[in-house]
Amino acid sequence: MPDVPLISIVILNYNGARWLNRCLESIRTQTIFGQLELIIADNQSSDGSDRLAEQLLEGWTQGRFVQNGSNLGFCEGNNRGARGARGRYLFFLNNDTWLEPDCLEKLLAAVSASNAAAATPIMLNYDDDSIQSLGGAGFDVFGLLSRETRSDRTREIFTVGGCCYLIEARLFWELGAFDAALFMYADEYDLTWRVWMSGHRAVLAPASRLHHRGAANVNPKGGSREVEFRTSEAKRYYSNRNGLLVILKNAQHILLLMVCTQLVWLLAEAVVVGAMTGRWHVVRRAYWDAVKDCWKRRDHIRRERIRLRSVRRVGDWKLLRFLRLRLNRWDEFRRLLQLGRLKVD
Repeated sequence: MPDVPLISIVILNYNGARWLNRCLESIRTQTIFGQLELIIADNQSSDGSDRLAEQLLEGWTQGRFVQNGSNLGFCEGNNRGARGARGRYLFFLNNDTWLEPDCLEKLLAAVSASNAAAATPIMLNYDDDSIQSLGGAGFDVFGLLSRETRSDRTREIFTVGGCCYLIEARLFWELGAFDAALFMYADEYDLTWRVWMSGHRAVLAPASRLHHRGAANVNPKGGSREVEFRTSEAKRYYSNRNGLLVILKNAQHILLLMVCTQLVWLLAEAVVVGAMTGRWHVVRRAYWDAVKDCWKRRDHIRRERIRLRSVRRVGDWKLLRFLRLRLNRWDEFRRLLQLGRLKVD
């Protein structure tokens, strides 16, 4: 194996005992396995998956295990794992995934051919070849991510998939890595906005294929297949808060208007969720507290806006080309029809 790997794969693990073995086995079978480094960072799992990860890495000369010591969330947990990574590229990979054998080879080929700095494979459902996600095509009028539509060619997307995020290591650190203040959710939105802001490109590589369970901890019923329309109070809180934070941090001027439209949407959604579930304390935590805590982080927003002035090469007017008519919540509505009434934990 080479002394300097081409890709450092960073897997953040938290209670992922069910998924780790297949995920790591799919990495071992990659056509460019000899050019890979693997780092598993554990957020102090309680299901024994930390010990399992160490066992699975035994004999893996380009693999190492990092114990974060506490639940640092997705953002800082991944940052800790990536420190000391030696690859030209970082590939942040969820533990509830498995890669088809040529996934990383074709992903790199797409990056090279398109001169992109960040990329995502096509994300398929865990048990079959049905499409789960193609990344974020852009953002709608409410500042929420719009899904990419099917394409068989490599194409630009506004946001790389969070479960399988490839980025140049040098750029990742230059942009400030994942924002630990987010903790989890909307992290890929935030980072890829900075990729575009800095004058680089992000692409979808549909020839590269990965399978993902998704929401494995929040919506576990069904095993490897999602069978419920279920979320959690914490997930909605972080998603709502961070959606506002991402815009407030990264928008230059005209796109700041999406803060206003998003607040209107959150108010309407809070009423609907309250009526559907009858649990108004959930609405308070997931919506009111999210907006309130976003305001409390105004000093962080100010510092980030100042820092990003030196990074910005592309302004809001150029990024308006990613504005989409396809509404983000259209996909949620389809899930509601398919899986039934929303359940909130």
